[in-house]
Amino acid sequence: RVDADLLGWWLCERQMPCGGLNGRPEKKEDVCYSWWVLSSLAILGRLHWINSERLQDFILGCQDTERGGISDRPDDEPDVFHTFFGLAGLSLMGYAGLDSIDPVYALPVSTLRQHGILPE
Repeated sequence: RVDADLLGWWLCERQMPCGGLNGRPEKKEDVCYSWWVLSSLAILGRLHWINSERLQDFILGCQDTERGGISDRPDDEPDVFHTFFGLAGLSLMGYAGLDSIDPVYALPVSTLRQHGILPE
């Protein structure tokens, strides 16, 4: 049995002062953890424990507004990996204009319903 409160607390402790999340103590923040940490919190029903506004600002601050894409940290080179996980994290937080993503499958909820994986 998982202690959802204890695990949720540990996951929330991954939020850094800049708003981004790290994967373990003493590591730098990285956009990809916006997915790994948030999806875990969503599965635990503790997504509201994170400061979503600060995390959204961090992710958007990693966006390359000239060439497109999202990087691991501000001013780094964007790549597909961090772009996907950044957008997925924004979707989990209900960011306007993005379809809902399922925290287990990392796919749009509409796609999962269309293929009968999730109920309508």
